[in-house]
Amino acid sequence: MAKVVSMSDARHVSHVFGPLFNESSSVLILGSFPSVRSREQAFYYGNPQNRFWRVVAACLSAPVPVNEGDPLGEAGDIATRAQSVAQKRRLLLEHGIAVWDVIESCDISGSSDASIRNVEPVAIETVIAVSPIERILCNGALAGRLYHRYLEEHVGMAAEVLPSTSPANAAWSLARLVERWRPALGSSS
Repeated sequence: MAKVVSMSDARHVSHVFGPLFNESSSVLILGSFPSVRSREQAFYYGNPQNRFWRVVAACLSAPVPVNEGDPLGEAGDIATRAQSVAQKRRLLLEHGIAVWDVIESCDISGSSDASIRNVEPVAIETVIAVSPIERILCNGALAGRLYHRYLEEHVGMAAEVLPSTSPANAAWSLARLVERWRPALGSSS
């Protein structure tokens, strides 16, 4: 059963971390707005149930980065947040991939995309001015709609909307997501 979201639970929230990119980034993946878990971790796709990291790693034929709390090797060490973020950053940047979200701030209840109101978009030129972005990919329909509404005209580039890697998108298995995402990411490595 779907959780009913009350707008009285919504609060105005700003993005708490910036984009990940460098001067070699040719693909920009945009989400809508970070989940509560991602905001707590101050990095993208922090919910271990989100399949983003598994999908991207599979598409790039790379190892899946560890999550905070995952075992590290055979020594029995546990991955710290810093180690997890470092692996995730390296995976993306080594393959020319930048990540950000369309929304800089909004009213939101928890992590509910359906509750998003009063959107203020990001200053996309922060990435576009530095990186030779050739393709923009949106992680999910909401990110696609928001990009089209707030940023596409400014950027002058259409985005390809891909199925969301969110655990809420249960209709798409991991294998189907990889099959759909792979062509979009294929030439970025």
